[in-house]
Amino acid sequence: MRNLTALISGSLFGIGLLISGMTDTTKVQGWLDIFGQWDPTLAFVMGGAIIPMAIAWALTRNRQPVLGGSFPAAVKPRVGHDLIVGSVLFGVGWGLVGLCPGPALASLSYGGIGGIVFLLAMIAGMWAAVPVRARLLPAS
Repeated sequence: MRNLTALISGSLFGIGLLISGMTDTTKVQGWLDIFGQWDPTLAFVMGGAIIPMAIAWALTRNRQPVLGGSFPAAVKPRVGHDLIVGSVLFGVGWGLVGLCPGPALASLSYGGIGGIVFLLAMIAGMWAAVPVRARLLPAS
């Protein structure tokens, strides 16, 4: 039952990404181009995701999921080296390509080599992250 729910939820998420334009790299890059042909429409997509999620976090306090397990605990915000470097790398990749991991996976559904190249590069970056981080940061 959990796998079926995950499949339905993931499919709904992917369809939402396609309908909202989050898989259209030119639309995403238009959102990021604040000094040129800026396209503010993705602000509505982000608000449409952030607002319901904030409500869901509030409603799940002291509750159990219907399908078992437990809801993840809210993490205490901590701004550190990892968050800053990760955010910069994510932002640069998003700006250059116009895709982030969710929309990149959803874009695979309609073909094209761009999504596949992005996905392979993302997997390579994830694989390389641990050894690069270990080399750059001193042992604690």
